[in-house]
Amino acid sequence: MATNSKIEWTEQTWNPVTGCTKVSPGCKHCYAEIMANRLNAMGASGYENGFQLSLMTDRLSQPLERKKPTVYFVNSMSDLFHEDIPFGYIDKVMETIALTPHHTYQILTKRARRMAKYFESRLVPENAWLGVSVEDRKYGKPRIQYLQEIQAGTRFLSVEPLLENLGRIRLRGIKWVIVGGESGPNARPMKPSWVTNIRKQCESNEVDFFFKQWGTWGEDGERRSKKANGRLLDGKTWDLIPSFTV
Repeated sequence: MATNSKIEWTEQTWNPVTGCTKVSPGCKHCYAEIMANRLNAMGASGYENGFQLSLMTDRLSQPLERKKPTVYFVNSMSDLFHEDIPFGYIDKVMETIALTPHHTYQILTKRARRMAKYFESRLVPENAWLGVSVEDRKYGKPRIQYLQEIQAGTRFLSVEPLLENLGRIRLRGIKWVIVGGESGPNARPMKPSWVTNIRKQCESNEVDFFFKQWGTWGEDGERRSKKANGRLLDGKTWDLIPSFTV
């Protein structure tokens, strides 16, 4: 079933696909891989294959069963535009989204080129938000242009984990930017100046800015627990989110 989420910018997760493969430095310490292998060890239903890509056809109808308007993060445990997911199966996911206009769906990918290819001949459901991960300049920033080619009502960037200074970002047509640091024992640090650079560009372009977390490394560069580091940036929280369609 879809589950309540601890992710600060959504309400529930819906995983019609589980499992993935690494494509860029942002994947190095993938939380979904760690969680999937843990669930597999626990014998949890749906994770018999661990982190191998698996199409969960029995989950396709889950949002249809929920009447309360809900914000869903689609495939928190995978990537909907993975190369091994047939377009025909993605069509089924989009059909569920279209049939539940009272929900809002946040779809995030690192396969921006394939997402753009998919939507060349298809309309984006009005209640679907499309986003790309932008962890660095080499792999992350080029994804933005593919996203901007798609006619979507709400486009967003997930800049997490932020691994370096991104410099100037193309924000044309982008409504929302999420920024966060990496967590875990092998987390890579994130410098405050990198975050501030993005925040200032969002303000200049009237883009909603959401600071998710510092992660393992704090604003002062000290290594602490995620809870201790918290979500304060320049002494305040940044929680802007575009208006939901629900």
